[in-house]
Amino acid sequence: MKKKFKLEELDCANCAAKIEEGIRKIDGVKDAKVTFMTQKLTIEAEEGEFDRIMDEANKVISKVEPDCRIIA
Repeated sequence: MKKKFKLEELDCANCAAKIEEGIRKIDGVKDAKVTFMTQKLTIEAEEGEFDRIMDEANKVISKVEPDCRIIA
């Protein structure tokens, strides 16, 4: 299942690429895409895994871009 999220305070395309790469490495993530221009995050994973994946995704985002956050 794919879910889309809005990102807030994503400041650069390089950071977006690093976030995308980090989220793709999370166990259970089939695919992840961060679009800098639209400030969107798309994650593909199993339905039951999203709570855990979102917790880990937030940790990845905080390391790369401390001011950036996911808006549900």
